[in-house]
Amino acid sequence: MVISKTNYKTNVLFVLIAGLLLLVSNACKRKPDDYLSRPIVTVDTHILTLGDLKNALPENLNPSDSIALTEDYIGRWVKSKLMLRQAEMNLTPDEKNVEQQLQDYRTSLLVHLYQQKILEQKHSPLVTSREIEAYYREMRDNFNLQENIIKGIFIKVPNEAPNQDQLRKWYRGRQSEDFINLEAYCFQNAKKYEVFIDNWIPFRRINSALPEPIFNEERFIQYTRNYETSDSLYNYYLAIHEFMLSGSTAPLNYVEDRIKAILLNKKRGEFIQKLEQDLYEEALRDKIVNFH
Repeated sequence: MVISKTNYKTNVLFVLIAGLLLLVSNACKRKPDDYLSRPIVTVDTHILTLGDLKNALPENLNPSDSIALTEDYIGRWVKSKLMLRQAEMNLTPDEKNVEQQLQDYRTSLLVHLYQQKILEQKHSPLVTSREIEAYYREMRDNFNLQENIIKGIFIKVPNEAPNQDQLRKWYRGRQSEDFINLEAYCFQNAKKYEVFIDNWIPFRRINSALPEPIFNEERFIQYTRNYETSDSLYNYYLAIHEFMLSGSTAPLNYVEDRIKAILLNKKRGEFIQKLEQDLYEEALRDKIVNFH
């Protein structure tokens, strides 16, 4: 089947008209099934109806989106059926015999859906801090840092911001009063203010925010506690309180989320294995499974 551009546009117009007729028919309490079953396009014995299209497209679209999505869906449907037609004509009977693959796929899909349903209903995805710490101690050699990390403070303020001499004193300080004054100042004046004194972050995150990046990261964070730079618009202040270099063992709180994900996945696997074993033993007891 060959569809010309003119016929294609005509079909799209028909869809829109049919959709309007459908709305009118619903409003008038007529039977909409007559409209939903009307064909839009056919490829050999395959038929795309207005009902098929209605089910495939989102509701409440504006007219321009409706036209675009309608054209796209019809085009993809036609091309898919043409490719199927070519496959049917050119593949051998043995090549077209995909019943076993379909059955295997159906089995795999249904088992997966059931496992996910049971996991949601009966599996408690809890990982304790003790479990995380134990796994970290046992597997710490697997948690080497792949990049440099730091704790500290990063500030970006406009060049014309007031009292930057005081700001320099506060961001370098370690007393609680310094932090209080710093926070109050940055709340009013800073374009960017990050405090990561208690949390490790990759140094590259701060490096990417500087007007000129630091190229020798390791040397910089080893020998720099306070750093200031500027560009035409902003002044940048960085205080490094702690650092760890790439290649060293990552601190627990830096990899805690990763360990939690590993343990959750392990627990899910163990839950599924137990489920399978319980089903197997129950089936043996109930004579659902019989070895001959």
